[in-house]
Parts: sequence; structure tokens; C-alpha cells
Amino acid sequence: MPPKTRKRHFTCVNQRFVLVYAIVMDDSDSIDREPIVDLSDFVDDLQASGRYTFTPADVRARLPKSDVALDNALRRLKQRGRVVSPRRGFHVIVPTEYRSAGAPPPSWFIDDLMKFLRQPYYVGLLSAAAVHGASHQQPMVFQVITDRPTRRALAERVRVEFRMSRSVAITPVTATQTETGSMRVATPEATAIDLVRFADACGGWSNVATVLAELAEQIDPERLGSLAATAKAPEVQRLGFLLDRASQTQLAGPLLRALSAKRYRPVPLAPAAPRGDDRAVSPWRVIANQDVEPDL
Repeated sequence: MPPKTRKRHFTCVNQRFVLVYAIVMDDSDSIDREPIVDLSDFVDDLQASGRYTFTPADVRARLPKSDVALDNALRRLKQRGRVVSPRRGFHVIVPTEYRSAGAPPPSWFIDDLMKFLRQPYYVGLLSAAAVHGASHQQPMVFQVITDRPTRRALAERVRVEFRMSRSVAITPVTATQTETGSMRVATPEATAIDLVRFADACGGWSNVATVLAELAEQIDPERLGSLAATAKAPEVQRLGFLLDRASQTQLAGPLLRALSAKRYRPVPLAPAAPRGDDRAVSPWRVIANQDVEPDL
């Protein structure tokens, strides 16, 4: 056989060998993979792949069983503490290390939950402040901002509470990595303004001032000024007043520049409290009708 022909024959045989070898390897992988025969297997397989949430539609795609059978299987897993449901139709897998708490941290499932609800969101307030390092007082609940009234989500001892804002779509956020993916978290500057806007959900004005003092190191003054330009004047006034009380005067300049472009008048620090006889504090024109004692 001529050398040139021999070379072609060898190449052909080699290609056939590689093809057969690939097919055999693929078949061996499929033999090693355990078939999914019940909901418990499905949950174990999902967790092994790094996923910790699922819906009934996910189950039906893998387990062609009746709804009654799946409901019964799901109930048994809940009784064992293997699965918890913060919303009807949305289920969270509970790994062994979180069995005593009844559920993994909300950061593990909040992004999937909000996609399930089809609502825009970001993690905010004390929860966002903790992500950014201001964790003087760990929040008892996980706080989320969304664009409509939303009832809280409960998963055993884990609680997610929602606040409504019409500015969700334009609020600056960062994508923060979690153990299972990522979640949307308000930037330090947006968090500062939200702490003032929702002070009643953040432990009151003294606690807001304490958190702002810890958060200040992460706040970019120019970004804060740009965001303050789009905020309501009373919110900017109260934020500047609290930052002064928390000895963070380096952030005053951008806020005052934002206020100079607005028409603003004296406002009480605590809108729901009596105004009292105190005069407005310059330059913020805030009436200190409630004591503020940051825990610094």
C-alpha cells in the first residue's frame, strides 16, 4: 500500500476509535447517574447541583406523578424539615446545617423568590447596611424593597419583610454574590437615604444615626450628592442632620449642594411626633423634636 494511502487509512481508523470511545464514555456516565424515582430523590439531586429552590412545575418536569401523590410527598418532606415553603408554590430546600433554624438564610433564596413573584426588588435598609459592613445591630428580619404592597414571607424562624417604593426601578443597586448565586442590594448611598425614608422600620432615629455612622465609610460623597438631587427635600434634610449628629460632617457638602437646588423649609425630624418648641437646626432646617443619641 502506498504511504499516502496508508496515512489516510490510519486517520480513518483513529477517528473511528475516538468516536467509539466517546460513545462508550457517554453511556457509562448515564449508567452511573441514579434515576429520579420520587420527590426525595429530586430534592437531593437538585441540592447536589447547587440549587435550593423549586416550584411544582419543576417537579412535574422530572416526576410524571399525580398532583395528589406529589402533594403527599411534599408534606412528608416538610414534616421532616427537609423542605420549607415561604410562599405557596415556592419551596426551599433545607440543608442539614440549617435544620435547627428551619430554613437557610434569605440570601440563599430571595432572588429566586422575587422572580417567582415577578416583582422587581432590592435588599435594603438594615439588611443592606449589614451587607456593606454596618452590622452594629443585626436585623431580626430580612428587609426587602419592592414596588407594591407585599405580605411578609415566613420560613420557620426566618422572616422576610417588604417595604414599598415607587423608585425600585431607578434605585442604584449592586449584584452581591451569595452561597447560591447573587442578589440585588442597594448601594451604600441608596441605603443611607432609605434608612431615613423608612426610619420606623429601622429601630428609630437613634439607631438610624448609629447605622449611618458605620455606613459612612462606604459612602461615596459625590454619588450621595447625585442621588440626593433626585430625593425629596425633607429626606435630604433629615439625612444631613443625622450625619452631623453621627459626626460624619465630611458628607455634608454634597447634600447641601443638592438642597441648594430645591425649595425647602423647616421640617420636624420625626413627622409623627409633636413639633415641640425647638427651633430648626441650621443648615438643615430640621426641628429636633426627638432626641438622637447614636451608639458610637
